[in-house]
Amino acid sequence: MRVRGAGNRKPASERSGGDGVRKRGGMGGRKAERGVGRRAVLIGGGAALVGAGVVARDELGRLWWRLPGTEKPRVEGELDHAGAVWTAASGANWRRADRPDDYTIDRVVIHVVQGSYRTALKVFKDPGHGAATHYVVGGDGRVAQMIRELDVAFHAGNRDVNERSIGIEHEGFVDRPEDFTDAMYASSARLTAGICARYGIPVDREHIIGHVEVPGTDHTDPGPHWDWDRYIPMVRQAAARPSPGTTRL
Repeated sequence: MRVRGAGNRKPASERSGGDGVRKRGGMGGRKAERGVGRRAVLIGGGAALVGAGVVARDELGRLWWRLPGTEKPRVEGELDHAGAVWTAASGANWRRADRPDDYTIDRVVIHVVQGSYRTALKVFKDPGHGAATHYVVGGDGRVAQMIRELDVAFHAGNRDVNERSIGIEHEGFVDRPEDFTDAMYASSARLTAGICARYGIPVDREHIIGHVEVPGTDHTDPGPHWDWDRYIPMVRQAAARPSPGTTRL
């Protein structure tokens, strides 16, 4: 979340999110590539054409559920994290996918709302907002899941990072360290540990990053008061303890 100064906190509703363009060559790659969603795709008679070329096999794998008569099985309100409550984000703020089969998940991105827990839920339900995270963590430790982990949330402002990451929003403001409570750190650490366990993500600062570290971003969250030296060991400790009831599909 961008901050223009301690006295002028930018609300969550002004977040610039979206799916962006895919960056080739890793997190810091600069060569842009248009994604499948921006191509003129014609599907019919078992053939998929992009201009004069045939869509690559891996891209067809990502598009199979779009074929007529095919519906990806879903259970409304099903959770990926035990203890979360389901609060659906607007469908305009995320993209349907089948991760990790179509996109590898290898990052967790930490965000700060620049507002309250309720503010985050409200704006992520707004189809005009254009962004949402998979999870929101409150100062009291409560967790809302708004998007399934297998789907792509528009949270990082970078398509490549969106496709490979889970986004976690945290209640509070980047310039108020008192907003980052013990309950929030503990709950978020359990959540991140579960995500890392499900997808084999290393628990380190290369793979658990702040929004500010996303290539091309102009956001500053989680800010200088987010205690990484405290948080990463807490995630490791939580990872050492099994979390019963957490599912992976």
